[in-house]
Amino acid sequence: MKIHIDPHTLERAEERGANENEIKDVIDTGLAIPAKYGRIAKAKIYEFKKKRHGRYYEQKRVEVVYTVEKSSVITITVYVFYGKWKGQK
Repeated sequence: MKIHIDPHTLERAEERGANENEIKDVIDTGLAIPAKYGRIAKAKIYEFKKKRHGRYYEQKRVEVVYTVEKSSVITITVYVFYGKWKGQK
């Protein structure tokens, strides 16, 4: 299935600390999570082990919200959370 990353989504992703490759990876291999309004969402945790805004974080969780139209995935937005998650990948 073709993945179309909306420019707004990419802009928000970059502001929040994610990139195009991570968005595609989350859609392809992430775990399904609840989403509102008939949308689809997936999440994936990545090792981070860096500072962001002056604070050190072990991991980041990237969540991608999208829809499927015909044979294409259309991204809506991306959320990025920083912290440490146990027992999840």
